[in-house]
Amino acid sequence: MVVGSGPNGLSAAITLARAGLSVLVLEARDSIGGGTRTAELTLPGFKHDVCSAIQPLSLASPFFRDIPLSDYGVRWVFPPAEVAHPLDGEPAVLLERSVEATAARLGVDEKAYTGLMEPLVSQWEPLMDQFLGPLRLPKKPFLAARLAIPSLLPVSVIARMLFRSQAARAVFAGMAGHSMLPMDQLVTGGFGVMLTLLAHAVGYPLVEGGSQRVTEALGDYLVSMGGKIETNCVVRSMKEVPPARLILFDLAPRSFIQIAGERLPGGYRRALGRFRYGPGVFKMDFALSDPIPWRDPQVSQAATVHLGGTLDEIAESERQVWRGEYPARPYIILAQQSLFDPTRAPAGKHTAWAYCHVPHGSTKDMAEAIEAQIERFAPGFRDTILARHTFTAAEMESYNPNYVGGDINGGVQDLRQFFTRPVPRWSPYSTPLKGVYLCSSSTPPGGGVHGMSGYHAAQAALASL
Repeated sequence: MVVGSGPNGLSAAITLARAGLSVLVLEARDSIGGGTRTAELTLPGFKHDVCSAIQPLSLASPFFRDIPLSDYGVRWVFPPAEVAHPLDGEPAVLLERSVEATAARLGVDEKAYTGLMEPLVSQWEPLMDQFLGPLRLPKKPFLAARLAIPSLLPVSVIARMLFRSQAARAVFAGMAGHSMLPMDQLVTGGFGVMLTLLAHAVGYPLVEGGSQRVTEALGDYLVSMGGKIETNCVVRSMKEVPPARLILFDLAPRSFIQIAGERLPGGYRRALGRFRYGPGVFKMDFALSDPIPWRDPQVSQAATVHLGGTLDEIAESERQVWRGEYPARPYIILAQQSLFDPTRAPAGKHTAWAYCHVPHGSTKDMAEAIEAQIERFAPGFRDTILARHTFTAAEMESYNPNYVGGDINGGVQDLRQFFTRPVPRWSPYSTPLKGVYLCSSSTPPGGGVHGMSGYHAAQAALASL
């Protein structure tokens, strides 16, 4: 039995079904998907990814690499460049699939960039196998150490140690910004390294037709093995869960406490209650009459764009959010899927997807700040807008209760909560209740469409049998 049908819930269900168990997935909404749904949020014919938009972790995931997603309708679309980072007064920096081609754009930092990334890219599979899981002894300790040294340091330190140019430092900060952590915190360097590694190892693709195709494929694959999925099934207490030998919850700790709290030992319940959630996001979707008119046309080569300017600007933006403030020039992650997937919009029209970080639980409308930041690097952008749709952080939580306070990573992913989320236990997926496990992004390895939280939780559950 699995409660919740996000990528982790479905991955857990598939793992159980592959082991020969009968599996039922219960989903509260009328469709499966969790954070990988696609909908017409603005105008008819404009398809917008509600949360997850670009899928490098899906390709890097050891679990997904073993699932025949293409047999069930998933078509990956690879833009010419993986990530673009525009800057004021100088050319945008592009992260390309090739380490050499990317390094060549960085001038004085060419050798430093190549020296950092080439050894890691050549060993990306064992690195991702180690990274996308619970804390454990590395199978390749020397390789793990090579990654750990830059990864443990803050972005603000490692970027200045490694690079001399503003461009290289800015790109590294843009990649690390996905962590939703201040740039002066430990392990933020790890996000910069790993997300850059993914660009070179597997790319930053999107899914033709929308991210929901991923969960639809997972659901169809589960059903092909005899699994069952029931939608519109809201679970409010353990009494509403049908009897099962194993029950896995693809839910945030707060929701799990609401369902199982009366049965949980006091110490474990209190520990779950202390789980820390991070900043939220304010998210916008645009229906556009034309492509975004970037000042530097090179930016149109990538589906993923990081807006925020220099390392110092991005660091200040993230610092303000953690102080409970709202940056005037926020760091923005933007996706322009329709440039590479014409199914996303009517002929000749386009979509854009963007979000910035905001304080936890925010209800503030950041539309003006986001549009101004895009306009900064793409003069005339506002003239292309046909319609807008917005989600405040509080509305993101209403849409998906796993996004507590709008935190799309399922909880703070800092040094304290990276491998030991949601509570420090030998098996972070197990609970004190016999046969009951957690498999959401609030367990290792955290946020992202990779299914590994579900896979590891299901493996722990199977071991108990």
